[in-house]
Amino acid sequence: MQLHDHDHDLCLREALDRIQAVCHERGVKLTEVRRRILELIWTSHRAYGAYDLLDMLRAERGRVDPPTVYRALDFLLDQGFIHRVESLNAFIGCPLPDRSHSVQFFICDGCGTTLEAQDRGITQALERSAKAQGFQVEQKIVELRGRCAGCCTD
Repeated sequence: MQLHDHDHDLCLREALDRIQAVCHERGVKLTEVRRRILELIWTSHRAYGAYDLLDMLRAERGRVDPPTVYRALDFLLDQGFIHRVESLNAFIGCPLPDRSHSVQFFICDGCGTTLEAQDRGITQALERSAKAQGFQVEQKIVELRGRCAGCCTD
């Protein structure tokens, strides 16, 4: 995914529409707080930590306790609406909330943009390699750090 000529408002609306449809299909509720945290996560293509989200929510609503944010994040993770970016201890919106998939992340050390890729070939290669080593994979995390196209031209 490249971000030049990107209509982020459309991106946000489409993501929220997909997630609302998935909630309806699954019979789960996207409460006001869950939805707002999801909107905050989708405000850009950066990964946000729980305390970043807490600060943003407090700026809007005043007193908000950390468990409120953590409960919402747990729900959003369980439903597959967001991903955890392990190396950043942060969260990013998932563009494919209606299906299970393996992901890889490209994290820009310049601007913080975090992009999701779903390259099945990479996943299959890692699975073959693990099998050849007799290794049982319990968690797949592929995160690549560097500089995005925008930061490389700066």
